[in-house]
Amino acid sequence: MRIITRKNFREIRKKKDSGFTFAETLAVLAVTAILSSQIGLGAHRMIEKARVAAAKTEIEQLKLSLQSYYADCGSFPTEEQGLMALWEEPLLYPLPENWSGPYTDKKIVSDPWGSQFLYLIRGSASSSNLPEGLPFGIVCLGADRTEGGEGCDKDIFSWE
Repeated sequence: MRIITRKNFREIRKKKDSGFTFAETLAVLAVTAILSSQIGLGAHRMIEKARVAAAKTEIEQLKLSLQSYYADCGSFPTEEQGLMALWEEPLLYPLPENWSGPYTDKKIVSDPWGSQFLYLIRGSASSSNLPEGLPFGIVCLGADRTEGGEGCDKDIFSWE
């Protein structure tokens, strides 16, 4: 057991008041920066995964809406009419006679990356990628907004 005298008390107090050295402060800042960058990278990956999941969910909802449109109108919207035919009655030929939409709960604006979904209909020039037997397809081009890609840049197809 140590006895604290007035002289010892001053020495102990000086040691406590001395604070951190510059090197110690830099070490703490470096460790904090490394940990923050790792958290940031992890958060970015999670956001991209969430966008992919959101795009897949939106495509599924659009597929159901297109089936409802078909049940009412007897055909799917043309590529020229596009997916907006699910939100507002088309003004382009062929006009649907029994349109009773809107068939979606919100206006179709864009995919999670800000691009338009591609709507393909059997028999059109752009439907060459559409698998046999499917009347329509919906494609999201992913984060890179171009065809192809890997990871988050990979295209998302309604038939996969």
